[in-house]
Amino acid sequence: MTAAEARVDRAEKRQVDKFELRRQELADAALQTLSELGYARTSLREIAQNSAFSHGVLHYYFRDKVDLITYCVRRYKAECVRRYDRIVTDSDTAAQVARDFGAGLAATMAEDGTMHRLWYDLRSQALFETSFREDVLEIDATLQDMVWRIVSRYAELAGAEVITSPAVTYAMFDGQFQQALLHHLAGDPGAGPRLDAAARQLLTMVVPITR
Repeated sequence: MTAAEARVDRAEKRQVDKFELRRQELADAALQTLSELGYARTSLREIAQNSAFSHGVLHYYFRDKVDLITYCVRRYKAECVRRYDRIVTDSDTAAQVARDFGAGLAATMAEDGTMHRLWYDLRSQALFETSFREDVLEIDATLQDMVWRIVSRYAELAGAEVITSPAVTYAMFDGQFQQALLHHLAGDPGAGPRLDAAARQLLTMVVPITR
């Protein structure tokens, strides 16, 4: 590559980086409106009215509402995955994995309940909207892998084996989380503690320790 070509390449990369940073900024600004109103009641115009950005700016950086919502959810869920992966790397005992996983699920449900509600809304819409399905399936797969890493680490530290498949394991934990989220959003103060306890119990069920 010549010096001139290298300069052009660097300039193009800077332009891409600036575009992506702007998308992230717009997505972060839109998250509050999206998480409060959900998919059906949110439009790019509605988001613009509740942020400092114009409808035209949003439309320049995102093709449509689907593009914006999937980008937002994908970005948030990626952060969730990084958070739980720290449990895998930082835990030295099975008990620590169970404690941190259960507490982490309860905490994120309480702190980010509206964001998780948006995810479940998006996943439900994918049953009807074909434009969502590929993104939703990909995000769902990353969450399944995340749960499997947690459970596998628990099994490794416990000296036992996981007796359920990755898909079944994920479905069990996800079902508990969604049920707890519904109760939490309904104002049930016991939803968090029950989710914490249920997650720990599920770990012992999918990784039975016989010794």
